[in-house]
Amino acid sequence: MTELDAALDEMRPVLLRLARLQLRNEAWAEDVVSETILAAIEQAGNFQRRAKLRTWVVGILKHKIIDQLRRQTREVSIEGRIESGDIDGVEDLYDEQGGLAHPPRAWGEPESALASREFFAVLQACLESLPGNLARAFLMREWLEYETPEICGELGITRANCNVMLFRARMRLRECIEARWLGKSSPKRCG
Repeated sequence: MTELDAALDEMRPVLLRLARLQLRNEAWAEDVVSETILAAIEQAGNFQRRAKLRTWVVGILKHKIIDQLRRQTREVSIEGRIESGDIDGVEDLYDEQGGLAHPPRAWGEPESALASREFFAVLQACLESLPGNLARAFLMREWLEYETPEICGELGITRANCNVMLFRARMRLRECIEARWLGKSSPKRCG
């Protein structure tokens, strides 16, 4: 086993977690991770070590996930449609005066939090706790850098629904991060 093979084997669980979060399908996640590892091995000569190996491999994974999403654009599962309707009311987020019922707390120094492995573990757990299509829409926007029309097309939703889903995903992530990372007890969800 080469050094690259060992490094890729070590990365596999992280790659699978990322793929599962985005694709919400075990078989597709396994496929894109296998394709990613194969591509990394085949393109090892192209890796110029300007970035970390993990960053380079995650970049390959990102493109493989986009390819998979494009392949399955026309495929809609009943579970996915049910999940897209799994959205709570916005009214719970506001008080009687129209202000946020639970305004965000100061997050301290963002640079130090971002540098922390524990923060990313909390973020990962919070992403996994999101309902299916909320997580998928959020990851399409923030990780895969899809534009709103692309997200709408992939998920079969309207622009307004997409904006609501992105808003709710961000709010749930904020609540979860505040509860798990900042130690604030949150009255809302967060597993």
